[in-house]
Amino acid sequence: MDTVTDTVVTIVVLALVLLFVAIVIARTIRIVPQATAVIVERLGRYSRTLDAGLHFLVPFIDKVRATVDLREQVVSFPPQTVITSDNLVVSIDTVIYYQPTDPKAATYEIANYIQAIEQLTVTTLRNVVGSLDLEQTLTSRDQINGQLRGVLDDATGRWGIRVNRVELKAIDPPASVQDSMEKQMRAERDRRAAILNAEGFKQSQILTAEGEKQSQILRAEGSAQAAILRAQGEARAITQVFDAIHRGDPDPKLLAYQYLQTLPQIARGDANKVWIVPSELNDALKGFGSMFAAHGETGNGGGDGAQGDRAPARRRRPRDEAPAPGFEEPVLEDPSEALNRARAEAAGATAAAEGATRRVSGPGNAEPPAP
Repeated sequence: MDTVTDTVVTIVVLALVLLFVAIVIARTIRIVPQATAVIVERLGRYSRTLDAGLHFLVPFIDKVRATVDLREQVVSFPPQTVITSDNLVVSIDTVIYYQPTDPKAATYEIANYIQAIEQLTVTTLRNVVGSLDLEQTLTSRDQINGQLRGVLDDATGRWGIRVNRVELKAIDPPASVQDSMEKQMRAERDRRAAILNAEGFKQSQILTAEGEKQSQILRAEGSAQAAILRAQGEARAITQVFDAIHRGDPDPKLLAYQYLQTLPQIARGDANKVWIVPSELNDALKGFGSMFAAHGETGNGGGDGAQGDRAPARRRRPRDEAPAPGFEEPVLEDPSEALNRARAEAAGATAAAEGATRRVSGPGNAEPPAP
């Protein structure tokens, strides 16, 4: 019985010794990870700051006070209501990027540096935005961020904290103001659309008018050139017909016959109610009758030689006279040159007519009127 009791007591004592040794080893050996600082106190006072690596502590004398993360951290604060200079309440969300640079100061200089940064951000934001109106607040984010960062960096420097960036995540004006801004923006866009439509309509009208102007000019030029070419063609045709008639040497009898053939064409038409016989018809009939009378006398045996001498004799073409050559194909000249030449001829004709009028109307030069 005593042996069993002694064995149990020995086991308990060994267990307690092993537990004590394990606790001593755990308190003696300290492994610090990378980007982490450990604040060690000895008997309640600051002793040293442990960096990354393996460290040994005096058990029950050295104590770890705090573990500080040295990496850059991000903290987002809840929306804060701020009043602008034009008495409008806006809600602003902020985001702070900070990094501990002095673990000892961050541990001993301030109890909770996160809460301190939040409150300092709120007060600084109200001071900065309070001097701006709504329009400046919405368009001056960079300016507000810079002022907030400057104030926070100066205040948190003695806490061992460096504020790297301050960002305004959202600026929300009141619902009524948002509605007014949307209406204003919609009206501005409608105005720009109306201006663009008006400018487009104006440009289209200008281009249309310019196109009509150019088409009318080109059409007028084409009509002028066509008239010139048509007049040239008619003049050439008349000249060629006139030359052919003169080369053929027609007698008055042939002309009278042609005149009689043309009269039915003059009277042709549904609207012709009255047909006026021209005075030249008598002369044509006389010539035509004399032609038949002369032909009859010649057919009856020759008649009197004197009468044959009085009959008008037709001029014969000399044998050595060359026949009329064939007409060449007319070559149309350039319309611009034709137009200039037509203008010069018209001016010359006008000057000649004016000169003839002056000669006729001058004293002592009056000519008797034609019978």
